[in-house]
Amino acid sequence: MPDQHLLPDVIGNTPLLYLRKASELTGCHIYGKAEFMNPGGSVKDRTALGIIRAAEQAGELQPGGVIVEGTAGNTGIGLTLVANALGYECVIVMPQNASEEKISQLEMLGAELLLVPSVPYADTHHYIHTAERVAAGRRKDEAHGAIWARQFDNPANRQIHYDTTGQEIWQQTEGKVDGFICAVGTGGTLAGVAGALREHNKDIKIGLADPMGSALYSHFAGGGLRAEGESIAEGIGVSFVPGNLAGLELDFSCRVDDDEALPLIYDLLKEEGISVGGSAGINIAGAMAMARELGPGHTIVTILCDSGSRYQSKLFNPEYLWKRKLPYPHWIAN
Repeated sequence: MPDQHLLPDVIGNTPLLYLRKASELTGCHIYGKAEFMNPGGSVKDRTALGIIRAAEQAGELQPGGVIVEGTAGNTGIGLTLVANALGYECVIVMPQNASEEKISQLEMLGAELLLVPSVPYADTHHYIHTAERVAAGRRKDEAHGAIWARQFDNPANRQIHYDTTGQEIWQQTEGKVDGFICAVGTGGTLAGVAGALREHNKDIKIGLADPMGSALYSHFAGGGLRAEGESIAEGIGVSFVPGNLAGLELDFSCRVDDDEALPLIYDLLKEEGISVGGSAGINIAGAMAMARELGPGHTIVTILCDSGSRYQSKLFNPEYLWKRKLPYPHWIAN
């Protein structure tokens, strides 16, 4: 008989892809962790699994229980898939400006989906605050209980990336990694991978690639939580400091705008056959900036968070991009 794997068993162990053009332009070896190859299509499958397993171990999640989360989409997809596999229900609170593809997929997966206005974090109607209130209400009504996944502050998020993503990167590079950089949504990936890699080699450089509209670049530069501009990248860039980032020290940080990130996405697809979303474009631009900072010959790893197919209505919609005065290649307008 073949091995009897369940869906949670095949989350993680994604390959490292060599990013040829980014490497050639910088003289470094730049790799992307292909997280779009997880069963739910994103790096957030790891977060979902880590949060659910930790809640089970703590006795907070009972069979038939409900998981509530506020998310830009990918964590909701990961949570719903893992919950379906393990016998739980999911309630997902998501901003209305999330991509049509994510909304449709969550509906297809059977999540109970609540769409709320896209408002600043300080607003009580923000999707994270709404999810907290919904979870509190469900805990009173559900026979099998309910939890709020709280991915931004849940240590299980950071821990799963320490236990898996960071260790995989170390093994896949055979310890020959000089830098790791990515954007922050919840902070779990960056902080967890940083902890794992620095434990192996304290000299590995850790960096933040921050999209416009996020306040974290300013925060780590000592300028307080100050945001500038905006980005169409989803799931990354925040105006507060997630609990997952507590104690994290950076060696490098940069701010990336969409005009820089989008051409990288289109070139990667057309020239290397790799389809990624907006956050991966920010990450690749960040990896290239770190490569220039470190100099030729270094090995740098970043995260390819999800697939471009999840954003076809935005990233590959020339009318959408034209209205926002963003660059796009001639071949998507044909």
